[in-house]
Amino acid sequence: MHQIEICFSPDLIQHHELEGKIVVVVDIFRATSTMVAALANGVQKILPFADLESCRLMQDKGFRIAGERNGHTAPGFELGNSPVAFLNNAFEGIQLAMTTTNGTQSIEKSKGAHEILIGAFPNIQATVSYIQGQQKDVLIHCAGWKGRFNLEDSLYAGALVKSLESSHQAEEDGALAMRSLFEREGHRLKEYLSQASHAKRLQNHGIEKDIEFCLTFDLYDLVVKVDQDGFLVLVD
Repeated sequence: MHQIEICFSPDLIQHHELEGKIVVVVDIFRATSTMVAALANGVQKILPFADLESCRLMQDKGFRIAGERNGHTAPGFELGNSPVAFLNNAFEGIQLAMTTTNGTQSIEKSKGAHEILIGAFPNIQATVSYIQGQQKDVLIHCAGWKGRFNLEDSLYAGALVKSLESSHQAEEDGALAMRSLFEREGHRLKEYLSQASHAKRLQNHGIEKDIEFCLTFDLYDLVVKVDQDGFLVLVD
């Protein structure tokens, strides 16, 4: 049986082996949820950037640009980090360059893995099915919040560990703990995560629709990966 483990912050990724593994990057509030929503609604591909300036320069190359820092749209950027902004094919056909506070940093730090997938609740079952067909060990890379543990990413990790238990064995403490937490609280996920620190930050910004979307299961039957050129694309 293959192994599954959790890295709770990009600041801890150096303690995990990436080579040969599928890494699932997750930033529930909101980067990876936004990436899944955008590609599900017709965005051609997304190029993630760790820094604002490199992302901003892509506007001159025909990309639409999305930038977020601390929950707000970054100055000079057309778009921020809202999944609902991409619904109803609002930006169908575009190429998007994107940078966020936590999520795009985690993608950058996951390079070296066999494959990088983008994790979100709206496509979790499709991601589970894809992973079970690959016969690889899995590392769930939580974006956290500025290097710290957060509840929402870690509970997604627990949900993934639980969903993969027929094919992947959790032996390390973090995976065991988050699976148990999801088993206990997963039936009331929205209520439980309403107390999470980042959920409260977003509520203060008046974007409850984003939170609702990010915690909705299985809206899409699709999988998002990082391709060989560094773009986020749908798996064929």
